[in-house]
Amino acid sequence: MIHEEIAEFAQALPRGRAVLGLDLGTKTIGVAASDALLSSANPVETIKRRKFGLDAARLLEIAGGREAGGIILGLPRNMDGSEGPRAQSTRAFARNLASLTELPIAFWDERLSTVAAERALIEADMTRKRRSEVIDAVAAAYILQGALDRLRHMRAET
Repeated sequence: MIHEEIAEFAQALPRGRAVLGLDLGTKTIGVAASDALLSSANPVETIKRRKFGLDAARLLEIAGGREAGGIILGLPRNMDGSEGPRAQSTRAFARNLASLTELPIAFWDERLSTVAAERALIEADMTRKRRSEVIDAVAAAYILQGALDRLRHMRAET
């Protein structure tokens, strides 16, 4: 099921289960995963996009292997907050994925996540070639970490 609000997603998440974060690109999907306590996000892998069915099968395989309880997709909004074709494509991907799994799915604003990931990799003195191999998974970790921080903040408020 797709949840537009992170609070709804939080309610649907089973306790003690990891969450996957996805950075959907046109050629790749960056995948990150949290720990079971939902405190930190780490890059997992970058999937080269082929067909939706193959991509979804790999994502669900990763989710199963990590006993994930939910999925966060980075939503690429424009800088003014509006949604363009890339955001519509992400929403379509989420609808299609939701038809294949019972896992709750939510969106997280991904503006500037790739910029932040690139900056961190440059600061880590990573070569351009290596950066290009891991950038999407690192961007997925930035997206997921933002959502985890919000979830933690929401729990602290209750």
